Amino acid sequence: MLKYRERHCPGKDELITCLIPAPPNYKTPFKWPQSRDYAWFDNIPHKELSIEKAVQNWVIVEGDRFRFPGGGTMFPRGADAYIDDINALISLTDEMWFLYEMCCFVWILEVASFGAYLLKRDVIAMSFAPRDTHEAQVQFALERGVPAMIGVIGSQRMPYPARAFDLAHCSRCLIPWFKNDGLYLIEVDRVLRPGGYWILSGPPIHWKKYYQGWERTQDDLKHEQDLIEDVAKHLCWKKVIEKDDLAIWQKPINHIECIQSRKIHKTPHICKNDNADAAWYKKLEVCITPLPEVNDEEEVAGGELEKWPYRAFVVPPRISRDSVPGVTAKNFEENNQMWIERVTHYKRIVPPLPQGRYRNVMDMNANLGGFAAALMKYPVWVMNVVPVNSDRDTLGVIYERGFIGTYQDWCEAFSTYPRTYDLLHADGVFSTYQDRCDVTYILLEMDRILRPEGTVIIRDMVEVLTKVKAITDGMRWKGQIMDHESGPFNPEKILVAVKTYWTAEPSKED
Repeated sequence: MLKYRERHCPGKDELITCLIPAPPNYKTPFKWPQSRDYAWFDNIPHKELSIEKAVQNWVIVEGDRFRFPGGGTMFPRGADAYIDDINALISLTDEMWFLYEMCCFVWILEVASFGAYLLKRDVIAMSFAPRDTHEAQVQFALERGVPAMIGVIGSQRMPYPARAFDLAHCSRCLIPWFKNDGLYLIEVDRVLRPGGYWILSGPPIHWKKYYQGWERTQDDLKHEQDLIEDVAKHLCWKKVIEKDDLAIWQKPINHIECIQSRKIHKTPHICKNDNADAAWYKKLEVCITPLPEVNDEEEVAGGELEKWPYRAFVVPPRISRDSVPGVTAKNFEENNQMWIERVTHYKRIVPPLPQGRYRNVMDMNANLGGFAAALMKYPVWVMNVVPVNSDRDTLGVIYERGFIGTYQDWCEAFSTYPRTYDLLHADGVFSTYQDRCDVTYILLEMDRILRPEGTVIIRDMVEVLTKVKAITDGMRWKGQIMDHESGPFNPEKILVAVKTYWTAEPSKED
């Protein structure tokens, strides 16, 4: 039986070529919703935040576990109270067509408590943060059952399509928004939906109150805010309100006035010949991503979205407007029905699925997001991945349905920590990649991000699955190839495998 090295894994940005053992005292994470407030210390042994941010109620160590009180640097009264403050300024749940079930983009700087507390209000947030001096914030978020990715806004576009998020939130994220001709705020503009909001709290907002604590001069902070205001104005954003610690801007619903304003504001110009959704290794540019054309000033560019949960199943505007080649409204409806039937079958062959055993789910080849839609009645969230080499780009459709996701090349490592997903679903992934890279590396990457005793569902042709299973048998996975839901005569089969729990034996050098 083929075995892989189980010690001294390199890791970081390259696909690993070895198996990573579980920590010695690893425990199955708390079930949702308890996981929002608790995590086992041995699963993420980072005490730094509990010491450094004790007065701000970020995280507290209580015996063998962490407790998350819901505090943050800019919301010491707790995330719930902070969200209430926002809700008093812009409605997060009603009155506005684009904010009923909101895809919210959040720069993490508070172990994802903002995103965690939004979930109970039917708002799903994609939290985004680098690995910095605060250690594994993204790992904390995922351990709590909150969507998050490792990432940084630097020289390349973020891995999301245009017009993806209803709201972008930055709480003391300390990004120099005004620098490089407003390049970073221009990228926020790209991923915001027409009429979407940008919320900023922390420096330089409310500088008259906080300048001494921030150890900066009033003139310096005022100048920074003036520069941010100027960039926002050049992006055609309207400042909605500034009250206490919060400042909120809104993107226009179309670009009619913005195009006209270029006669006054020469920069940034409107991008030309640009694929707005292209985001994989695509360099940032100092130009405004154009919105789809409209017929009048009241029309929402790209089409209006239905309220949640209806939007998950109605035909998304990108499909109804023929923006996705080869996908019709009929195709969309048939795809939804197909995944309802498939998930019904999964309930029979994967008994833990309807029992609340899984929380963090990844669909490695999401297509139209039908798998995520069919899982809506379960206490899970799904990271919908659209491979960059897919025949068509459907990630924008997924976001229009009210789900979240990202682009990914599965010949590369995924931007997450080890042991962060409970269930991985791979539909046709190995057929797609078998001629592009060694599928062993893809399986090892799946093993890295899968939690001990997590489950994998792989759909593919039987000859492909036979090769895959030969590899997974040597990876301490227990798996079985099963018939397609339509019966044994379908050449497509299903491999269901469970990653076993194991820890490394101490080496002689230890």
